Amino acid sequence: MSIVIQTTTNQLRTFAQHYPSNTTVPVGAIFRYKGSGVMVTGYKSGKVMFQGQNELAESQKWASNALTTNSMQQTSLKRAKTNPVPSNLPDNLAQLGVLGSDEVGTGSYFGPLTVVAVYVAPDQITTLQSLGIADSKTLTDANIASLAEKLINMLPYHIVNIMPTTYNQYNQTLNANEIKAHGHNRALSAVLAKIAPHMPDAILIDQFTPANTYWRYLSKLNYVVKENVYFATKAEQLHVAVAAASIIARYVELKSLQELSAQAHCELPVGAGKNVDKIAAKLLHQGIDLRQYAKLHFANTKKAYSIAENN
Repeated sequence: MSIVIQTTTNQLRTFAQHYPSNTTVPVGAIFRYKGSGVMVTGYKSGKVMFQGQNELAESQKWASNALTTNSMQQTSLKRAKTNPVPSNLPDNLAQLGVLGSDEVGTGSYFGPLTVVAVYVAPDQITTLQSLGIADSKTLTDANIASLAEKLINMLPYHIVNIMPTTYNQYNQTLNANEIKAHGHNRALSAVLAKIAPHMPDAILIDQFTPANTYWRYLSKLNYVVKENVYFATKAEQLHVAVAAASIIARYVELKSLQELSAQAHCELPVGAGKNVDKIAAKLLHQGIDLRQYAKLHFANTKKAYSIAENN
């Protein structure tokens, strides 16, 4: 079974950035990403195919922005559109005191993986909404900087900023989603310690892998945040705490990219497109070790070496 959705040119570009190629790309495709329980392939025709045991959960993230083309799967995606919120979430979640966590940098070759957890008390929700807190992907860099600085002064938070050198060390024994899971657990546990003995009404994680897989990734750790934990895709739309976490995470990621760019004497962009391959090849020509600046498991590494060798 598989789920196929049809995208526009702009949507396909977004998919390609979100799912950087990390395995062999078939003929007619422009990217293929193999993750935990799912393989996502984007074709020049605009079709994006989800395959694997987690194909439905992963495709649900995009169901509201794309159209199904596989008639066998129309029912599944229709269900995802009409029921995007997990049924186990509290009915009044948006009004509760929530500890939320989100991560950024997973689709960018250069720069860190940044995970942030933020606690928002019930009496802070209206104030944050009035500030225009939203998913960081919908905000300009200037908006992100302005909002993040306000949030940092208002809320209990914790940042886990995994720079490329450390990320590549972790990646020798952990896959990308395992690194994210460990980051979320560290950030959440740190905020719980800061607000203790108070406990949040709920803990909401922006879902990047099925819950059972998340728990398996953490099974060998000495301490795991488990009580009252919920998972949801697009969680930043469900509670302002996750949106706040997203903004702070993006702010830290952008600052880290600026610092790395200064060290490399070259502007390092967000994303994993062809321009990234060329910049990485330029760094190689200069004798710069990419492990200090980039997530080496991305397909961009192989492409950069190929460009460097042929120029």
